[in-house]
Amino acid sequence: MTRTRKKELKRKKLKFKIEEKILKEISKVLNTSGFESYLVGGYIRDRLLGKISNDIDIMVIGDGIKAAHTVAKIFKKKLSAVYKKFRTALLNIDAYKIEFASARKESYKKHSRKPDIKLANLQEDLSRRDFTVNALAVSLKNGKLIDLFDSLKDLEKKIIRTPLEPHKTFDDDPLRILRAIRFASTLQFRICGETFEAIRDTKHRLVENHIVSQERITNELMLILSSSKPSIGFNLLHSSGILEIIFPELEKLSGVEQKYEYHHKDVFNHTLQVLDNVSAVSDNIWLRFAALVHDIAKPNTKSFDSKAGWTFYGHNEVGAKMMGSIFKKLRLPTSKLIYIQNLIRLHLRPIPLAQEEVTDSAIRRLIVDAGDYLDDLLILCRADITSKNIEKMKKFLKNYDKVEKRIIEVKEKDRLRNFQSPVRGEEIMKICNLEPSKKVGIIKKKIEDAILEGIIPNEYEAARQYLEKIKNDILNQDK
Repeated sequence: MTRTRKKELKRKKLKFKIEEKILKEISKVLNTSGFESYLVGGYIRDRLLGKISNDIDIMVIGDGIKAAHTVAKIFKKKLSAVYKKFRTALLNIDAYKIEFASARKESYKKHSRKPDIKLANLQEDLSRRDFTVNALAVSLKNGKLIDLFDSLKDLEKKIIRTPLEPHKTFDDDPLRILRAIRFASTLQFRICGETFEAIRDTKHRLVENHIVSQERITNELMLILSSSKPSIGFNLLHSSGILEIIFPELEKLSGVEQKYEYHHKDVFNHTLQVLDNVSAVSDNIWLRFAALVHDIAKPNTKSFDSKAGWTFYGHNEVGAKMMGSIFKKLRLPTSKLIYIQNLIRLHLRPIPLAQEEVTDSAIRRLIVDAGDYLDDLLILCRADITSKNIEKMKKFLKNYDKVEKRIIEVKEKDRLRNFQSPVRGEEIMKICNLEPSKKVGIIKKKIEDAILEGIIPNEYEAARQYLEKIKNDILNQDK
């Protein structure tokens, strides 16, 4: 945190300037209507850190739902949702998502993270918050900033800490364990020692008696993955022992040695570096996930060769096959499965293509096999170079430059971006007097292969002549 930002935090200890027009109008409505209300939570944290947030939490001493209805009526809006059990209501105004909630205190049963709720005062409500950086409040009456737990000091020092005793905090709601790591990753803060020890001690609660649903766990993982430097979060998951519980396939990468050529020696460390490399150039969460799992099968395929050292033959294919069960376990959308599988399968393909003697047909094969995923594949493959040897890094990156140049040249030459046989199936059936059958597909593939191998150009007349040349041999098969 810069010195200027620290000074700003000190100045804001007494006053918090409400700048948004929408908040000024809401404050006026609530004050006129007699509600004692406060800004709370992440909105204040983000503003103090110099970030913009459209998610606003307003805590009301008393009836939060009634306050929400009062504001909605003035703005001529309907509430988006009302949760009577939790005494909260949601209101969307323009780009803002505003949640109104009654000040409350919570008590938990051992087998559930769903609390019993009672109305409370300001201090009781703030004390139930997960972390001190989320436990600040600002009065909507006079703009006074209320800091009961040294939250400003934690923001200055970039610390994640619980307002109350951390073991109790995490035991009550185990999801907070992952939230602590997520905030540490997204904010690039440090989890204080006492809080981290409590995370280690209570981590079993994450998978105990289905207290936390898999969907919630996976959502936190994806939020960590969306950090600007996701390795922070995944290193914390690893060092706390959580990764072994919620994603054991990834944990198994730790301690697996590999050839120290253009990778880190340890597969886990290498994987996190690849993830950070991808994250530095792409916000695509699924490309980042592909980086996270691209070497997932290395522990399963590891063997030792006296000449080559440690090898992982076929880890790309095995890894792609593992994704089905991993997607099912993590409750990930099946619509993304093929994308991830293809990137894993193909992530070894580009680098051998940097050799001088590689033919255009090999480049064509990669272009066609990668299809719409080609650009993402190249980002992943370039990120896959993680050697700490600067000269080797330069060498391999230069090779990737060659591959990308060759791909551009071949694409321009052959217009293969949306490649398929110039002679379509209907015409093949007509020329060969065939009904829809397997042989139509065989002939079509023969034509496509001839184009990919450079035997004929990607042009209609050439493909038609090649069809005439090969059709009799295929039609006479099995006669």
